[in-house]
Amino acid sequence: MIGKNIAELRKKRGYTLSELAEQAKISKSYLSNIERNINKNPSLQVMEKIANVLNVDFITLLKQETTKVNPCYLEKEWIDFVEELKKNGLKKDQIKEFKPLIEFIKWQNKRD
Repeated sequence: MIGKNIAELRKKRGYTLSELAEQAKISKSYLSNIERNINKNPSLQVMEKIANVLNVDFITLLKQETTKVNPCYLEKEWIDFVEELKKNGLKKDQIKEFKPLIEFIKWQNKRD
């Protein structure tokens, strides 16, 4: 079940098998074996690496149904967008400065 959960989360986040393996710093073949349940007992260190890249807690990978555990996951594009904002120096407390813009966009969308 762990392998299925990882595969589902990986696809929901928009990662290929190669991308997840590279970012988790594990071999692609090892990740593939985990996802296909050939390796049903990966190490805790590997599971933590995978969970960190997928932006979930370790327990989520162990749950029976990932969709019920994490229904409001963030798509990879949103995660990348936030990381880009952080990289460019935007701080959490500055986000409130964008509230008027967000409200304007919401207002525009209601009109369409």
